[in-house]
Amino acid sequence: MLTAAVLALTAGCSGSDRAAHPYGAAAARVGESLAVLGWNMAVSNLRWNGDYVMVDVDAAPTDPAAPHAKPGDVRFGLYGALAHPIEATGIGSCGAVQGMDTQPLSVPSPDRLTGTVCLGPLKDQSAVRGVYMYSPRDRIPGTAAAYPAAFPVGVLPTNANDTGLVVQTTSVDAWRADGTQLNQAALGDPNVFSGNGYMLLGLQADAVKAAYRDDSARRGGPLMLLVAPTLPGVGLNPACSAYGASVLILPEASLDAVHVSASLCTQGEINAALLYATVSVVGTHAAVWTTRG
Repeated sequence: MLTAAVLALTAGCSGSDRAAHPYGAAAARVGESLAVLGWNMAVSNLRWNGDYVMVDVDAAPTDPAAPHAKPGDVRFGLYGALAHPIEATGIGSCGAVQGMDTQPLSVPSPDRLTGTVCLGPLKDQSAVRGVYMYSPRDRIPGTAAAYPAAFPVGVLPTNANDTGLVVQTTSVDAWRADGTQLNQAALGDPNVFSGNGYMLLGLQADAVKAAYRDDSARRGGPLMLLVAPTLPGVGLNPACSAYGASVLILPEASLDAVHVSASLCTQGEINAALLYATVSVVGTHAAVWTTRG
């Protein structure tokens, strides 16, 4: 792994070789370093372990005295021509991978983030072009729009003039914390809406490629979708841990259109999670490491 000094040197020397920034994200080749979210971060050794992509991450704060993203907030995703986004919070991402012979991502000291990130499962290895990174807590000022997403309707198609994206739900499924699935008839039973619950939203985000590319460049980064409320860690159900509460809208730059289908989970007190849930569209800073220029 690289030391902080080498990370900084690599970041300074590799700029001329980097690919064009896809949708406003900082970009480098796998094996290089980038300064992003207050970290000098290197991503290297992209490889497969069964149906999982694994990469090694080594990072140190760009300036230890300056703010930087909390290690537990940093998410990674697969960049490429995937049918659905595949993301995971870096710390804890390798819990489901069998036969790990490397150290999962961890924080051995306050000024170091190092180890392996695991992303999957995915069988189509040819779809993967690299790995991206962002933090759901990093928001570019003046870029947010929020929409109600109440069960059982979800989000009606949004106005493209709001953010440049048209976002809508393709499916809405809800459960009580005990695993009882709810249907529309449950809305008439006040006893159902007590305790905790969770809702899985199928979301589709579309944009005109040229407009989204130009807007992202002006904004300084792509957009992300966030759902609320949510809970930290594993949460109420493994599905919520697997799908998460955020997704970066960063399709592979060579694709003809911006068309992303994802599933996100709201969870918590059942009225808040099902009847008063929200979907937000927010600009954020991101980085992507690709296997080729």
